Amino acid sequence: MYVPWFSDSNPVKQQGHNGHTIALTKTAFPVHILLYITIIILLYNLTSQILKKISTIKFRKLHECTSPPKLPYKYPLAIDRLLAAIRSSEEKRTLSWFQKIFNEVGETFEQVVLGGRSINTVEPENLHAILSSDFASYNLGTRRAVFAPLLGDGIFTQDGVAWRHSRDVLRPLFCLNRMDVFRQVENHTDKLVDCILPEKFVDLQPLFFRFALDITTFLLFGKSVNSLEETGSVESSESRFSEAFKVCQDYLFRRGRLGGLFWLVGGREFRENCSIVHQFLDDAVREALSAAPIEENMGNSFLDILVRETRDPKVLRDQLLNVLLAGRDTTACCLSWTFRLLAQHPQVLAKLREEISTTIGVGHEAQTPDKNSLKKMKYLHYVLKEVLRLYPPVPMNCRTALKDTILPKGGGPDGTQPIMVRKGENVGYTTYVMHRSKRLYGEDAETFRPERWDIEDRSNVVNLRNIGWGYLPFNGGPRVCLGQEFALLEVGFVVTRILQRFRRLEMENPVRVGLEKQDLTLVLASTDGCRIKGFE
Repeated sequence: MYVPWFSDSNPVKQQGHNGHTIALTKTAFPVHILLYITIIILLYNLTSQILKKISTIKFRKLHECTSPPKLPYKYPLAIDRLLAAIRSSEEKRTLSWFQKIFNEVGETFEQVVLGGRSINTVEPENLHAILSSDFASYNLGTRRAVFAPLLGDGIFTQDGVAWRHSRDVLRPLFCLNRMDVFRQVENHTDKLVDCILPEKFVDLQPLFFRFALDITTFLLFGKSVNSLEETGSVESSESRFSEAFKVCQDYLFRRGRLGGLFWLVGGREFRENCSIVHQFLDDAVREALSAAPIEENMGNSFLDILVRETRDPKVLRDQLLNVLLAGRDTTACCLSWTFRLLAQHPQVLAKLREEISTTIGVGHEAQTPDKNSLKKMKYLHYVLKEVLRLYPPVPMNCRTALKDTILPKGGGPDGTQPIMVRKGENVGYTTYVMHRSKRLYGEDAETFRPERWDIEDRSNVVNLRNIGWGYLPFNGGPRVCLGQEFALLEVGFVVTRILQRFRRLEMENPVRVGLEKQDLTLVLASTDGCRIKGFE
């Protein structure tokens, strides 16, 4: 039978089954419907755009918003900027590239790449709004979908009620009064120090990752994987996990850079490495679930706590993996940057070692540091704050607006007027760049100088007593890092123990601060590691 779709007044002749000819006329009715539907859709879209424009104008007027400077580009869709970003990533210079842009355009600017508008800022007042005072106006946006293949549904991919519940469950994990955890830090630090051969160049970075893995697995599972004890003759599940985890994080970073087009990055290698990471956690989860009943399982590990709440293997794995990322990678990277900087600044190292010697001794007279002695060492505190200023563990981040809102600064000729952030737009912030701001930290902002944190020192041109939101190594607001105090204690202990043994450190092929190649995934690591020679 003929199906009429096109307007045609001419009849169509068709032979019937009895031999008679039947005349059919094509109807124009469906074409009119299609035309009407098309017009309605166009009118709806046009009306929506007009109403949205009117709403935006009213909102901007109500809040006295002005426009921020725009990131200039040469080619359509800002393809030149996109290619420059890719090139900087391949050269391991992404953060230096961002710093150059902020220096040229301003502390807050608008960019439009591939047709999508977003805001970038390093203004402390804006970060305060995003992370604290206007926290409810933002969420993680596409992060959940970007990270899902690896991290699943955990504290770093959650928003709202689920996220709050995860924080409540996690909070007791980093209690500084747990002596069993402090003993683990002490024992594994001794193993770490034994791996450092005197007067031989040793890459400390992989050792720091193993050390952090050993401590974090104790916190998570109640027992350590003891990766520092590996002989290296046979590839272990821990080493396979570590390599796969690094590959996966590189993929996640590249997916995150593409925003809504994140799905373009993935493929077989990504899936296979995610499987290796998941298998490492699944083994521990299966062991925990097959152990004693819930009411008898009264351990203090994170897995013990979680098993009391759920027996779902995927929920357990996702939460463990999220905490493992925070506990292992951020600590290891902080240690690596600390020793790179100490080796390149012998006067700082000597001053720090003198403080250690005065407090708990060095060499054969060394005493094992405890929490009280670590807290007494002010210069150690300054050194760690300065390391985290120059190399924050998570150097850049992003939030997505849930509704039309404002940032307090960035507009007008001097950047002091509020700007509008439209619903659905991303706001990126780069603590790495903010921490190197000469406006906030003075002309020597690029220099490693721990003394700047001594607020009683009147020789400091810039007093950092009220730096506030200008210093965010552990994020801020409701999502501030739960483990920051534990991490500082852990890093401080390791630094102290190594310097109790070695009086001098020498770095192989030193590079000026900020010019080194950087591996930027979910955390910030040195591309060339941390090859150090220690002298007793």
